[in-house]
Amino acid sequence: MVVVDVFVGFGIVTLVVAIGYLTGRMDILGPNALDVLSKAAFFVFSPALLFIVLGDADIRVLFSALLPVSALAATLALVIYLVVVSLVKVRGAGRLTVGGLAASYVNSNNIGLPLAAYILGDPALAAPVLLFQLIVMSPIALTILDVTRQGSVSIRRILSGPIRNPLIIGSMLGVLVSWLDVRVPAIIHEPLALLGQAAVPTLLFALGLSLAAQRLWEAREYRLEISVAAGIKLLVMPLIAWLLGVFVFDLGQHALFTVVILAALPSAQNVFNYSQRYGIATPLARDSVVLTTLVSLPIMMGLALVLAPV
Repeated sequence: MVVVDVFVGFGIVTLVVAIGYLTGRMDILGPNALDVLSKAAFFVFSPALLFIVLGDADIRVLFSALLPVSALAATLALVIYLVVVSLVKVRGAGRLTVGGLAASYVNSNNIGLPLAAYILGDPALAAPVLLFQLIVMSPIALTILDVTRQGSVSIRRILSGPIRNPLIIGSMLGVLVSWLDVRVPAIIHEPLALLGQAAVPTLLFALGLSLAAQRLWEAREYRLEISVAAGIKLLVMPLIAWLLGVFVFDLGQHALFTVVILAALPSAQNVFNYSQRYGIATPLARDSVVLTTLVSLPIMMGLALVLAPV
């Protein structure tokens, strides 16, 4: 029955993305729709969802073995990418950083939260990897890109980044509520819960819109790096998570399925946003995000068929 539920969940996710894609292809909502929906999800719906699911969650789940497995899998995937592309003479700290993120930084928000809600049964399960990426990976990557672009480091901008990110704010407040075991008054909890319910469909619909607007494989100079990043992201990183879960952390069946599926998520839209912000290897980030997004679904469905609890 669980396997059937997993495939039903994938079907729900796929159909909402497809509706967004068709809407984008027909240009029903105009050129600014994606930007408006993405900002609404980023600044309002997703922070509300994260606050509610983390505040209502068991704090032990947030900092269980899921966190070190996800963190180690991402770190090892990043290192493997850097080693492989360095062997073929790819140079430049900024370019290597963008490619490394494409190979290891998962889409834990736009796809991870919906997938955790519909397939894993609990959106809080996507929180550990989301927190690790926002609090650890992003500041380090932005520091490197900042130095590459500006030639100097803005410590103030880097340190203030987490407290200006609504996803981090919502997440940390939710963790605090869970840790202190505080009961949020209904007058606050219910409006936030209602806003949070809009996050998942908005994110999936916006993903479909973004796929309708992208064109792949135009930048010839980045094709090798795109292929390496996509291969590591979709195949190597889930394998690393499985190996760690089985042989190092001895995870149960459901926890193992969770970390492997989360590791198989496509590259995050943040990778493209960072690259675009600094004007570094933008085609590499864009094509990696789109390619892994398109290919990840059948891979995750295959993993579900093999690993989903019976």
